[in-house]
Amino acid sequence: MHELSITRNIVAIVAEAARGRTVRRVTLQIGKLSGVMPGAVAFCFDIVAEGTALHGARLEIEEIDGRARCSACGGEVALPRLGMPCACGSHRLTPIAGEELNIRAMEIEEAA
Repeated sequence: MHELSITRNIVAIVAEAARGRTVRRVTLQIGKLSGVMPGAVAFCFDIVAEGTALHGARLEIEEIDGRARCSACGGEVALPRLGMPCACGSHRLTPIAGEELNIRAMEIEEAA
């Protein structure tokens, strides 16, 4: 399960950016073509965040749909999963969305 190590890295990055302040919310963008399972990241988050500045933080995950550009016809197509052909029949597709794994936002408690 590589989601555990991904979640550890996310928590470490956010904790470092928070500089000791309490993190209330983290928003991630996870593309449907990224190979990362949002449910597994959500499952790991509370466990990994325990004892850090993210302990008790709410995790929000935005899933990004896959999209690709076809090299044969130039069209842009929805790509629910890798390996799908374009409507023209071509498999020469270049993904343009859906491979993301971004920390989009974090809400940090202001220092007293």
